[in-house]
Amino acid sequence: RHPLHVVEAARAGAHIATIPADVLAKMWNHPLTDAGIKKFREDFAKAEGK
Repeated sequence: RHPLHVVEAARAGAHIATIPADVLAKMWNHPLTDAGIKKFREDFAKAEGK
């Protein structure tokens, strides 16, 4: 099982999915999300003058 299976199910029209905890954890953490949050925090600190 893989996070992509959840995405494919949603695209196919599924409204509900039973997702194993390990797959859900993989969906929660993503390198691009982490990079976006880091960039946001840096920009916010600059805007606040910190």
